[in-house]
Amino acid sequence: MILVTGGAGFIGSNILAALEQRNAGKLVACDRLRSNNKWRNIAKRELADIVHPEQLFDFLEANRKSIEVIFHMGAISATTETDADKIVANNFSLTLALWKWCAMNNVRMIYASSAATYGDGSNGFDDDASVEHLAKLHPLNAYGWSKHLFDRRVARKLAVGSRRPPQWVGLKFFNVYGPNEYHKGNQQSVVAQIYPHAVAGAAYQLFRSHNPKYPDGGQLRDFIWIGDVVDVMMWAYDNPQVNGLFNVGTGKARSFLDLATAVYRSVGREPQIKFRDTPIEIRDKYQYFTEARMERLREAGYDRPFTGLEQGVETYVKQYLAAADSYR
Repeated sequence: MILVTGGAGFIGSNILAALEQRNAGKLVACDRLRSNNKWRNIAKRELADIVHPEQLFDFLEANRKSIEVIFHMGAISATTETDADKIVANNFSLTLALWKWCAMNNVRMIYASSAATYGDGSNGFDDDASVEHLAKLHPLNAYGWSKHLFDRRVARKLAVGSRRPPQWVGLKFFNVYGPNEYHKGNQQSVVAQIYPHAVAGAAYQLFRSHNPKYPDGGQLRDFIWIGDVVDVMMWAYDNPQVNGLFNVGTGKARSFLDLATAVYRSVGREPQIKFRDTPIEIRDKYQYFTEARMERLREAGYDRPFTGLEQGVETYVKQYLAAADSYR
């Protein structure tokens, strides 16, 4: 049995699709479906069970002898969420409890960290998992801090020889785009947000730069196609001897203007881009540059190439966003 927390979410539902494709075993999703169309993310999957987060640990206890691995993607992922108590309860305390359960029950754990742990990037984007290196990072929002708090707790546990899961892999996702993100509203990737404007032949507004080092639209991100993200996780699943904290990006930063241009051209139109001020409430927390260092993942044995931005955007647009059924 394989459990995916956040299984009806963007990345979680894509993990379930990949696991189903390889007939990996009984698949269980843990998530809150609520009243939007999030359920559609898993509507095509054959699932052994769907577990509400409030019943997660009861389910784990009842199935402790059957569970092989937990993909822990469940979290409050909105970088704009301001309720820090809620964020800590979901992103830190629950994850820590899950780590302890996996350690005690000999269950492998592959979990989501985030590139938001790097803050403004002034201390680089090196996925060094040591206590000393992690202490140098300063996330800019409560979401990034909650993920960083757990990474630091793991580092300290490992340093003192505490019991750990038989396999642990933490993944620092950069800017992921792809199908099944539609329930996320304004937290969807910029690809999904630009697409309806591009199809309609209308202009799309990117954030204006408030940093003299970057032109308008020249803010840089490491955009990564969801297919590559899932491939990395399947590789971790196939290699239980691999442990560690790893970046999951392409290693190549691209501009928002490049991204927007790729979307418009994927629908056969020339880009129409305007600019608006970055909202005051996020302006001082805004990242102008992210780019994953990928050496550690490569050294650990992952050798597949990453999808280029234009190819990834075209695949997303033509196979999903423009399709009658946009869900994977």
